[in-house]
Amino acid sequence: MITVTEKAVEKLKEVLTKDEPYLRVFVQGGGCSGFQYGMQTEGGPAQDNDSVIELGDVKVLIDPISAGYLKDAVIDYEDNLMGGGFQIKNPNAKSTCGCGSSFEP
Repeated sequence: MITVTEKAVEKLKEVLTKDEPYLRVFVQGGGCSGFQYGMQTEGGPAQDNDSVIELGDVKVLIDPISAGYLKDAVIDYEDNLMGGGFQIKNPNAKSTCGCGSSFEP
């Protein structure tokens, strides 16, 4: 399963709301390397087979197909001069795009 760093958890606490207290992390076809990562806030599990990772106040949802691509991945948050953002570090990616949001499994 995935890991979420403390820095990412702290940033997620700022982003998530009472109406949408869950973060969905998913993989979909597209991007310049074949697959791309996605993240969105949600009100709760959309499917009975969603995996829910609870990290204190932060809950992360992953569908079963995405879970296979994200096994042992790490979600981190990095500050930088351009404003920062969430990053997924995926040991299953054979190659990644320069933007970091698409990969080849």
